[in-house]
Amino acid sequence: MFLFNKMSHFNLANLATFFNIAAGMMAIYYLTHDEFIASALFAWLAGGFDIVDGKIARKYNLSTEFGIQLDSFADFLSFVIVPTMFVYFAIIDGKELILFTPLVAFAFIYYVISGLRRLIQFNINAHEGEVEKYFTGVPTPLGAILLWVVYLIWLTGFINEYVVLVAMIIIGYLLNSKVKIKHP
Repeated sequence: MFLFNKMSHFNLANLATFFNIAAGMMAIYYLTHDEFIASALFAWLAGGFDIVDGKIARKYNLSTEFGIQLDSFADFLSFVIVPTMFVYFAIIDGKELILFTPLVAFAFIYYVISGLRRLIQFNINAHEGEVEKYFTGVPTPLGAILLWVVYLIWLTGFINEYVVLVAMIIIGYLLNSKVKIKHP
């Protein structure tokens, strides 16, 4: 059966990854319609699928080079593009010219490039079926959670947009840092 066939691009682990991508796309759809709660729910759903795909791949020996690449593409969408768009649409949109525009552009571009670099390096170092004991640098799903926390703090009025932008830069840096984080 194709669901448990390691060589099928539509095996059970990859299907979970495709659901991650679908949830990420739905999060973007709702972001562009100013529906931030719905977007956040789909972003968290994408995170759930990201956890499940790896567990399925390991449990049923479905890890392949295709699956590793697919997972990183899904992570780029759901944990790099979606959170940056979330911060933009929920916090920055319409304030670009009031804020220091080069800082706005730098924060967003830097975070996206940092996330992409991290995922590419992860793929270069990844081996089918193996899981490292520690992540080196903050994984992109954790980076997305940290941006979510920044958003929640911003909602309280405790921090302003400039602090949000600086936090994006710091979290972007941490994605490629030498920080060791235990793999769950």
